Amino acid sequence: MKLIRFGEKGQEKPGIQNSEGKNLDCSSFGEDWNETFLTHNGLERLKVWLQANQSKLPEIPANSRLASPIARPSKIICVGLNYRKHAAEAGMAVPEVPILFMKATSSLSGPDDPIFIPRNSKKTDWEVELAVVIGKRAKYVSVENAMDHVAGYCLHNDVSERDFQLNHGGQWVKGKSADNFAPLGPFLATKEEIPDPHQLRLWLKLNGKILQDSSTSDLIFDIPTIVSHISQYMTLLPGDVISTGTPAGVGMGLKPEPKYLEHGDVVELGIEGLGISRQVAINDPEA
Repeated sequence: MKLIRFGEKGQEKPGIQNSEGKNLDCSSFGEDWNETFLTHNGLERLKVWLQANQSKLPEIPANSRLASPIARPSKIICVGLNYRKHAAEAGMAVPEVPILFMKATSSLSGPDDPIFIPRNSKKTDWEVELAVVIGKRAKYVSVENAMDHVAGYCLHNDVSERDFQLNHGGQWVKGKSADNFAPLGPFLATKEEIPDPHQLRLWLKLNGKILQDSSTSDLIFDIPTIVSHISQYMTLLPGDVISTGTPAGVGMGLKPEPKYLEHGDVVELGIEGLGISRQVAINDPEA
């Protein structure tokens, strides 16, 4: 299944994308795609419900805004320097264990919502990433059992303000958590849609030019390792998002000069099997 959410901010409704690529309204199912839904075996219940009701579902208007396919999760956890070539372009050693940091859940946005360049930003950057959505509570899970706790996968842009991240003291979270710094989607693809998440092409364009083009086969730590590792330190709840890292080609690493987002820049990104998103960078209207 491919789960979507749609509608204006604060008024999102649940839906699916069917096998023909049509977006269908699942409001009559009566639940949003959130922690409660996943906790109570929601994916299996939805699958059964769709067998009886899918042919009756209304199609979502083509101009509808798509939201994050998962309602605000309890956590957005990210893995840093998890592609070998990205570690090299950052001038950092390949990590011996996963590097973890958090993004504020208030940074979550829809796949085509604008990127807000924050007040006083000098270095707003892009990062195409494969995101994993947790489907079942995970605590102290083994690598062998880790995939039992995964609901599916999404496309994610881990937008980052490098000056905030590296020069404002403290942890990376300052550079990761501004509003609209976590565009997620267009859909959540359940596990059966993606037979091998470790063999997916992922790419990103800035103003039509390819800057990131890699494969999840270059991940240093694979998904079972990441899920197991994180679960040793915190309880993962259904709906939690784990962003698994970005490949080389971020603005900070470009040669001979770094490049960062400016008002009006267009970012397009995609992952094989997980769709495409598009964001226009604009100065934060509240700045």
